Amino acid sequence: MMMDYRKGFEQYLEQEKHVSNNTLDSYRRDVDHFLDYLQETGVEEPSRVGAAEIEAYVAHLASLNKSSATVTRSIASIRGFYQYLIAEGCASENPARAVKLEKPEKKLPQILSGKEIELLLSQPNPKEPKGCRDKAMLELLYATGIRSSELVELNVGDIDLRSNILVCGRGKSGERRIPVHATAITAVSDYVCRVRSAILSPDGGQALFTNLNGRRLTRQGFWKIVKGYAEQAGIVKEITPHTLRHSFALHLLENGADLKDIQLMLGHADISSTQIYVHLLNDHFKEVYNNCHPRAKLG
Repeated sequence: MMMDYRKGFEQYLEQEKHVSNNTLDSYRRDVDHFLDYLQETGVEEPSRVGAAEIEAYVAHLASLNKSSATVTRSIASIRGFYQYLIAEGCASENPARAVKLEKPEKKLPQILSGKEIELLLSQPNPKEPKGCRDKAMLELLYATGIRSSELVELNVGDIDLRSNILVCGRGKSGERRIPVHATAITAVSDYVCRVRSAILSPDGGQALFTNLNGRRLTRQGFWKIVKGYAEQAGIVKEITPHTLRHSFALHLLENGADLKDIQLMLGHADISSTQIYVHLLNDHFKEVYNNCHPRAKLG
């Protein structure tokens, strides 16, 4: 029975909600853990679960030292699961909606400085096939601020190497046309002309970036590459899938770009998502002031 629920929920997310692969993986993982927990506690029918059982699960997650952000995301996934049960006529109410959670503390994202960016981008050796590909990916990601998931989903036709324009985001938040500076265009051109055709396999299709077996590179594979170069460069900051994206946005803001333009390039549906970089910029200026002003140093 539980297996039927798992399969049905996955199909519901794919066919009804049309969620991204990353969202699908997250929901599936959270709900799998929840259903495993129910089975371990002797509950075989999720539709009979009430708010008390959901609260007990929250306490269980807390006992495992899960962060408040993880708990909040898990309950959001469980709410989605019960919406599916209601849509299928297997449940009449959503018990997860009655559970009140603490609002997780929102951490400001980690940003690489201009020097750290240059150091990171200088790590790949473009004379080697792998280094040539990696150089192109890093340059393009920092040049455009696209998501890492969007980077690995790019096809060859999505970048116009003559007009220096990248098209992406068709399936996320609407198509975006983003200008690409000459350095990144040169790196991508070098990769496309010298390396891509040599490593592309029949399974690679139109993928712009492939692994060395010629198949489309995965998001996880890409970030292993990034972390490897960060370690090689001696960068001690924690690298996340959005580090170059955040750095791109803040560096544009530092150099006078309009917040609305940054919002459009990032593909944020709401300007409030972009305003976090204003807070980051203010924190950056405070740090510069405290480190550089002679009177501030005296304190």
